[in-house]
Amino acid sequence: MKYAFSTLGVPGTPLDRSAALAAAHGFDGLELRAHPEEPLHPDSPGAERAAGVRLLDRAGVTVVGVAGYAQVAAAGDDGPVLERLRGLIRLATDLHAPYVRVFPGGAELPEAKADDHAVRRLTAAAPLAERCGVRILLETHDSHRTGTAVARVLDRVAHPGVGALWDVLHTWLGGETPDESRRVLGAHLGYTQVKDVVSAQDLTPLGLGTGVLPLAEAVAAARPDDWLCWEYEKRWYPDAAELAGRLTRGREYLEHLERSAAGPARVVEPGKGVPGLRGPDRTGRESAGPRSGCRGPPGVR
Repeated sequence: MKYAFSTLGVPGTPLDRSAALAAAHGFDGLELRAHPEEPLHPDSPGAERAAGVRLLDRAGVTVVGVAGYAQVAAAGDDGPVLERLRGLIRLATDLHAPYVRVFPGGAELPEAKADDHAVRRLTAAAPLAERCGVRILLETHDSHRTGTAVARVLDRVAHPGVGALWDVLHTWLGGETPDESRRVLGAHLGYTQVKDVVSAQDLTPLGLGTGVLPLAEAVAAARPDDWLCWEYEKRWYPDAAELAGRLTRGREYLEHLERSAAGPARVVEPGKGVPGLRGPDRTGRESAGPRSGCRGPPGVR
C-alpha cells in the first residue's frame, strides 16, 4: 500500500515543510487541504501551482488528493457548487493529483432530496473530471456518513469521473463494519482516510492504534495497492499533540497492519462495476480518461 497524510494535521504549514515531513517519515504522498488558510487552493495563481509541483517532485512526494469543501448534497442553487467543483478539478489537474475530495453536506435535508442534489451535481461535473484524468470522491460524511449512503448516490451517477473516499471514522460512527463499508463501496473506492480518536463522544485525534477505531479491520478490507491517508484533525483540535512527532510511529503501525492482513494468499480484488474505469498508471494516478480539453468551455458539462 501507499501512505499519505493530510495537511489538515499540519495547518498553515508551508508546502516545502509538509513535503519534507512526508519524505523524512516514509510517507509517499500528501492530501492537500484546499483552503485559503493553506499554501495552495483554488484561487492560487498558476505560478504558485507550478512551483508547488516542482517542489513536490524534488521531494519525491505525490499529491494523492485535493481536499476541497464543496458540498454536493447541500441545499441551494447548483451554480456555486459547480463552480467550486470546477475550481477543485483544475487545481488537482495542475498539481497532478488523481483525486478531488468533496463533502455531501445536506444533513438538514430529507434523504431523497439530498441524494437528488448530489446525483445531479456530480453527474454535471463528472465529464470535466474525466477529461482531466481526475476522479471526484464523495467522502463518507455529513448526510451520507456510511458507505451504503455514498454508494446509493454513486450507483445512480455511474460515471468513472466520480467515486468514493472512505473515512473510517464516519462509517464507524454510522454503525458500519469495515467489511460492510468496503463491500458496498466496491470499485467506487478511490482511497481511504484512516485516523484514531478517544471515543465516539470525544473525537480528539490520537496516534494511530491508540484509540478506539477498528483500523486493523479497515486495513484488512483495503486492496493491496490502495492509498491510506492519515487524516489527523489538528486544525479542529489545536490542543492535540503535534503530528510531526507521531508520523513515523503511525506509518510503522500501518505497515504492521498491512503485513498482518496480507497473509500468504492475499487476493487482489479486480476493479469492476464502474463503466470505463481504468487502473492506475505508473505514477499511481487513477486515469479515468484523456486530459485533453480539461480546461474546456466556461461551464461544467
